[in-house]
Amino acid sequence: MTSNTRVVVIGAGLAGVRLARRLGELGTPALLVGEEEHAPYNRVLLAEVLAGRYAPEVIALPPPAGLLRTRVTGIDRAARTVACADGTSLAYDALVLATGSNPVLPPLRGLFTPDHQLPVGVHAFRTMDDCLGLAEAVRPGVRAVVIGGGLLGVSAARALAVRGAQVVLAQQAERLMERQLDPDASRLVLRHLTELGVEVHTECRVRDVRCVAGAVRSVEMADGYALDADLVVLACGVRPRTGLAEQAGLAVRKGVLVDDELRTSDPRIHAIGDCAQHDGTVYGLAAPALEQADALAELLAGDTRARYTGTRSLTRLTLTGPDSPFDLAAFGETEPRPGDDVVRIADATRGTYRKVVVRDDRLVGGVLVGELGTVGALARAWEGAEPLPGDGPLLHLLTNDGGS
Repeated sequence: MTSNTRVVVIGAGLAGVRLARRLGELGTPALLVGEEEHAPYNRVLLAEVLAGRYAPEVIALPPPAGLLRTRVTGIDRAARTVACADGTSLAYDALVLATGSNPVLPPLRGLFTPDHQLPVGVHAFRTMDDCLGLAEAVRPGVRAVVIGGGLLGVSAARALAVRGAQVVLAQQAERLMERQLDPDASRLVLRHLTELGVEVHTECRVRDVRCVAGAVRSVEMADGYALDADLVVLACGVRPRTGLAEQAGLAVRKGVLVDDELRTSDPRIHAIGDCAQHDGTVYGLAAPALEQADALAELLAGDTRARYTGTRSLTRLTLTGPDSPFDLAAFGETEPRPGDDVVRIADATRGTYRKVVVRDDRLVGGVLVGELGTVGALARAWEGAEPLPGDGPLLHLLTNDGGS
């Protein structure tokens, strides 16, 4: 495409901002359309804002050259125009969907008021507005129930506990962060949250939100047990925002289907980030979104060789504890197959745990919990998919705490 190509990017999150900035650097300016009133920000760090560690402006992203704050309401593929809620019509030569994802709202009785709003005290935890609303409501001693024990729920529970709330975390699965961590690592996360004062219930399902005068007062479990609550945080996962793509007739499954050039079923429309499904995968993580943005920027700027072939992504979370940071990382295949070699090192006193899975002399996955100085080197060995050296270097990586 030439420098005169009109590129419109819908969505001002990590993926959209990265794409717009890279395109500007490559001489192909883009118009970025974002519906949030806040300056673009790093959504990954919202829990740190809630915990009071960062002010909102600290997690702001470097602003791109062109940003229009409005909501896109429709796409006319034949006319190659985008309609906006403020009446604006934007023409495009290339359109990029970076619409992100929406929080999953569980089917709980009493979750919505008669006018289809969340009751006072019930919050999703996805946007800056969600975060600021929670931060305003939390205070020492407030009774908070977090529904969901995945990465987001653990982060929210930790942040609320750091702010002095009395936190109960309700997880339907049998352990915390069951998608990323093995049972031993989950137990260490449980121990860390418990030390912060969080009360954790696993294998329990919330079925009801009880409200008085439009404000939450308690949540009820499937077994009838009730938890008093001044605040309820919904951390039940996210779902790709595909509404615009579906309305426009694009191919959608879990996310908007894209090929290695990040093209949708309409070759003039691309998709990146949380809303995109590439080769059967919706990543929902920052690293793949940034890699997709970089690859698409090269393509739109005229490099016909650029391709996106997938991301070997690593999940990383740092929990701020009463005495020291508590890190965890998970990557690749954390559960071994028959015939795999597993190296596991645990230190119950220090609360550290390292496990890696080796297949045919190659590192295929790992779980690391504790004060980590090992993540970078192990992740590089995994990403490179190179044969590992002898046992000594791998053992050194696992036992090296980076000086801790």
